[in-house]
Amino acid sequence: MFSKRQLLIRANKIFDITAMAFAFAIASIITAIQNTSITGFSEFFSTRIKIQNFIIVGLLFISWQLMFRLLGVYRSHRIGSRSQETFDLLKVTTVATSLLLAASFIFNITLIDKTFLITFWGISSLILVSSRIIIHLILKKARLRGLNTRQMVIIGTGERAQKFAKKISRSPELGYHIVGFVDNQWKGLEKFFSYGWKLLSDLNGFQELLKREVIDEVVISLPVKSYYDKIDTIIKICEEQGIIIRFLSDLFDLEIAKSYIDHLDGIPVLTLHSVPVDQWRLLAKRGIDVALSSILLTLLLLFFMVVSLLIKIDSRGPVFFIQERVGLNKRRFKLVKFRTMVENAEKFIEEVEKFNEVPGPVFKIKNDPRLTRVGRWLRKTSIDELPQLINVLKGEMSLVGPRPPIPSEVEQYEREDRRRLSMKPGITCLWQIKGRSNIPFEEWMELDKEYIDNWSLWLDLKILAKTIPAIIRGSGAA
Repeated sequence: MFSKRQLLIRANKIFDITAMAFAFAIASIITAIQNTSITGFSEFFSTRIKIQNFIIVGLLFISWQLMFRLLGVYRSHRIGSRSQETFDLLKVTTVATSLLLAASFIFNITLIDKTFLITFWGISSLILVSSRIIIHLILKKARLRGLNTRQMVIIGTGERAQKFAKKISRSPELGYHIVGFVDNQWKGLEKFFSYGWKLLSDLNGFQELLKREVIDEVVISLPVKSYYDKIDTIIKICEEQGIIIRFLSDLFDLEIAKSYIDHLDGIPVLTLHSVPVDQWRLLAKRGIDVALSSILLTLLLLFFMVVSLLIKIDSRGPVFFIQERVGLNKRRFKLVKFRTMVENAEKFIEEVEKFNEVPGPVFKIKNDPRLTRVGRWLRKTSIDELPQLINVLKGEMSLVGPRPPIPSEVEQYEREDRRRLSMKPGITCLWQIKGRSNIPFEEWMELDKEYIDNWSLWLDLKILAKTIPAIIRGSGAA
């Protein structure tokens, strides 16, 4: 589960520049109509526009975009100050108006006068500030209804940690659920427990805690001087597994994660992330998933019926094989495939385990004796994977992403391998186009982490394009 911050940033960028353009256009029309040389709309729109004017306006638009970024408008305000956000927006509109004033002197633009500047500043300020208020109201209502929530664990039980937790608890509109705290025993715990807080484990048990709990974010509030090594270890564990980290103190050397600063009532919070957080692109990825899975399920309906009939004729048992898998941040879901083995094949797993051909926790046999005749063909052509389009449509999987493991595999993962659970699993990925079952487990894990580190929409499209030839060749299928 990722942060929604980047989605709002990209949407706001488009909206903000559109709002500035709208304010510019309205100010131009009002000023032109008031000009004694122009008597109405028809004459205004028939006025010749010089190429120089287009260049000047283009430069202004570019400068406005830079101002939005440099003046801090796109900092995260999920746990930030609303008044500071409003102040940042007013700074932008004021500086933008000042640039227009300077441009009028430099390029002798008669249109930009006092009326134009006041109108531009007033309209742009009104639109930008009111839009943010509306966005926050919508998000507030959604979070109060349990939508867009985040599971949070706080490392440390001192006064700073408790103060932060109280602020979070008093602000349900932020959408955070505090799972509990992690800390060693110390004399201040008696006061800590008096507030009803829950201690989940000591610092040494943090890694085991991540294995059994769904955790989206970790907030670290420990004394740096005395707990530096522990904090450093916790950060490395979180960045390896793709868990967002918010730190209430100093910076650390990061191997994978990137960072940005948030604020909660003046408290600086450092956020670290080692997974994609560009929610605009992630939203586009989800849109592609929904569109393609819907289209494919519709087109393949008749084909699914034929395959289902073949499965029923060939052997006894259900058409679909449903198995529990581990998804985003260890969320469990039911994966759907066409049944390729005899009924109750999992009961015979102990008899065939010795024939496993893939090192590591993954179990694969090319000539599995439990396969049916139709099942062998379905495996070879990867048709058995097509019902996973249902999981994609439901949002449990993506078309492209790391392979969804079973719970027993996850229990055997090395610490750094758990980061592959920080993105939605997919039907195909780099391992699908680079050998499938022929590649060793370690390389499989590295390919998934390579995908996460280099993810882009273009990479997804390339993988999808290369998946079809890989399936046709049938290389590495098991």
